[in-house]
Amino acid sequence: MKTPSLSAGLGALCGLLLLATAQAADPNSPVGKWKTIDDKSGKPKSIVQIGESDGVLTGKIVELLEGATEKTCSKCEGDLKDKPLVGMRILWDLRKEGNEWTGGKIFNPADGGTYTGKAKLTDGGKTLDVTGSWMFIKRAQQWRRVE
Repeated sequence: MKTPSLSAGLGALCGLLLLATAQAADPNSPVGKWKTIDDKSGKPKSIVQIGESDGVLTGKIVELLEGATEKTCSKCEGDLKDKPLVGMRILWDLRKEGNEWTGGKIFNPADGGTYTGKAKLTDGGKTLDVTGSWMFIKRAQQWRRVE
């Protein structure tokens, strides 16, 4: 005969294992946490959390890494001026087209600019190539998945 506490404990353990499995990073999806790498200095800057709703990606800064010189958006204008970077939305409206996510916007707090954005998974889903462009000007970064 099983005791109620043993059954409850096994049920809780199974639930935790299922949750951990479900949260494992899907190498075919950019959903998850990403370490942003500055394309000029090569140094890590922040952690961005990317989520998906109805096939549309959004991303926000959830952590600033050691050495971050700016903690607020001093280059921003309007409502975002001097707002904290942590919690700031920097990526939105990207939709999957083939093997890329395109058609959305990427916001760069370093210059306060919003750019046409695209993202593509590489290196078996461990790297996200993120590109922001405006007319003929492009800037690309490689973000690393946080395990």
